[in-house]
Amino acid sequence: MRFSRHDTFLYEIYLTSGAGKRRPPPESVIPVSDSGGNIDRGQHLAMEPTDSIRSLMPLCETLGIVGLELTPERVVLELTWGPELCTSNGLLHGGALMALADSAGGMCASLNLPSGATGTSTIESKTNFLGAVREATTVTATTSPLHVGRTTIVVETELRTDAGKLVGKTTQTQTVLRP
Repeated sequence: MRFSRHDTFLYEIYLTSGAGKRRPPPESVIPVSDSGGNIDRGQHLAMEPTDSIRSLMPLCETLGIVGLELTPERVVLELTWGPELCTSNGLLHGGALMALADSAGGMCASLNLPSGATGTSTIESKTNFLGAVREATTVTATTSPLHVGRTTIVVETELRTDAGKLVGKTTQTQTVLRP
């Protein structure tokens, strides 16, 4: 089993996400690159959405992010409110919302990579928070590409509560990684 540099980097984030405690990888962490390091889009599309996002980004498992839809045109992920993800007054932390948006944006970009690319990485991200997320709420991130180029991919993500309230809007630029 061979992990790409991108997979290894994401796994290192996973290892340090538990207050510095090194843990074994979750069962769902599998390499998603071919022997040349190229992202295998067919593999992502054939996998169950949650398994796919967690295989690329173990942080999604740590945060409890669930995949609902993964296509090059649209990625939909969900994050459910939990007290461990909150700031004061039981409000979902903005960093958790940004991690949800970044995960959806990164997945959308990886599904739109040009031939020969080995992965993607966020190089710019802007989030406007438009409302608070309170107890017993699920936030849905819906991402679509605005620009798919040879060197960069720009995506836009809407963050909505299960009641349909828009609580955030994120625009990201993802760089296209090459060997």
